[in-house]
Amino acid sequence: MMKRHKNSNTKNLKQSVTMRLDCDTVSYFRSMSDETGIPYQSLINLYLRDCAINQRKIYMKWQPEDSE
Repeated sequence: MMKRHKNSNTKNLKQSVTMRLDCDTVSYFRSMSDETGIPYQSLINLYLRDCAINQRKIYMKWQPEDSE
């Protein structure tokens, strides 16, 4: 019986996901794609990976609605 070797590329596998993004966000990355020649999905992945590697945190400050 042959032994199976663990795939050394399993770390680099990508997972397919479905996301809903604002039109402006997609347009931004598509225009970057036109400038760089890199597919916009890859640019989004690169940006998100940079956020994860550098442990960037999202800061959101919600403004209270005016109550009358």
